[in-house]
This record gives sequence, C-alpha cells and structure tokens, in this order.
Amino acid sequence: MNRVMWKSILYVIAFYNFVLALYMWFAPMAWYEATPGVAAMGPFNLHFIRDVALAYLVSALAIIWGLKKWDKTAAVFGALWPCLHALFHIWIWGARGFPFDQVFAVNVFGIQLPAWLAMGAAFMIFNTSQQRGAGG
Repeated sequence: MNRVMWKSILYVIAFYNFVLALYMWFAPMAWYEATPGVAAMGPFNLHFIRDVALAYLVSALAIIWGLKKWDKTAAVFGALWPCLHALFHIWIWGARGFPFDQVFAVNVFGIQLPAWLAMGAAFMIFNTSQQRGAGG
C-alpha cells in the first residue's frame, strides 16, 4: 500500500475513535446497553466509561496531530492506547474460554482490527515516506 492509503486508514481510525469517544461521553448508558459483552463485565459505571471515552479522544487527537504535523511519535502514541486495550480484550476472551460468539465478533471488528491496523499504519506511513524522503 502507498502512503496515501495508510494516511487514509489512519484518518478513518482517528474518526472512529473520536466518534466512539463522543458516544461514550454523551450517551454512556446507551453505549453500555448496546455494546455486547460490556454489561457482563459489571454494573454501569459512569466514571469508568468516561475515563475510557477520554482515552479514545486522546488517541484520536494524537493520531490526527501526528498526521497534520508529520510526527511519527504522536501517531504511534495515538495508536498505543487502542493496542493496549486490545491486548486486555484478548486476555478477557481467554478468561471467557475463547468462545466464538457475538462478543468475540465485536472485539475483533470494533477493538482488535482498528487498534492493530492503526499501529501498523502509523509505522508504515512514516517508514514509506522516510524511504522516499516525503513529508506530510
């Protein structure tokens, strides 16, 4: 893939993280009730949900900052929280006995794929551009 494709992927993931942060912040009960597996983790906790919303917001803003200022460190930092979150969800999946259910599907497509794709894209876009001597 070329630099434009990686950049586009990062913008889409940053937008996804931003929208998710807004959803969790402004409609936390709706998010809690609509997201498969969340209620199984414990009772509704507004403080916790908003903490996670802020982490997603920082992720989105760091990725965007990295792209706008052409700063690899910021882009990788923005992808780091989702990757750590994804690792934790792999552990949760294992603790649940590795079931292939709706929670697994939401985990793969809503957490794992965006997280690891963002980290890969953050490295690929800057490595590709550095090899070509290109900037933002």
